Amino acid sequence: MTGPNGLGDLMRDPDEAIRRMDDWAAGFAAKAERYQAAQAETERLRLTSTSSDGAVSVTVGADGTVTDLTFSNKVKSFPLEELSRQILTTMRRAQSGIAERVAGVMAEQLGDEDRETRTAVLDTLRGRFPDPDEPEDPQPPASPPPVPPSPSGGAAVPPSPSAPQASPPQRRRPDPDEDDNNPW
Repeated sequence: MTGPNGLGDLMRDPDEAIRRMDDWAAGFAAKAERYQAAQAETERLRLTSTSSDGAVSVTVGADGTVTDLTFSNKVKSFPLEELSRQILTTMRRAQSGIAERVAGVMAEQLGDEDRETRTAVLDTLRGRFPDPDEPEDPQPPASPPPVPPSPSGGAAVPPSPSAPQASPPQRRRPDPDEDDNNPW
């Protein structure tokens, strides 16, 4: 039977209560150490991808930031647009492996602990760094907005594309006295 505070037998045996609280604290401390180890290992992760022709190589960290970018001599003959495209494509390929590598670290350090947290973290990473080689879900074309009825009860005629649109709101001019707060 439980006591008035829902603590039952623990109220009658304070030593047992202290032992259970110590066990709980030790388990919590061990869990915190496992999470710190997983975080430290994740921060050390580096993923590298090289373009198919070997011209561009990009290395990213687990947060997706570029930590290294190298070029072969082939890039000397590339138009700038092609070089830009290859850098971005190669970077996205490297980033697309982040979720899988973080999942491996979490499995190694945490086992089956906190599946909900792991799922949320990995889903976020997969959303931020999708596989650039997989086709994205096609978005259905946007349907035109409904045309409101005209005052006479029939459908109103939608405005023509050349009809003047409302102008955007005017931007506030900066106050010259605010220049002291501008670090640039």
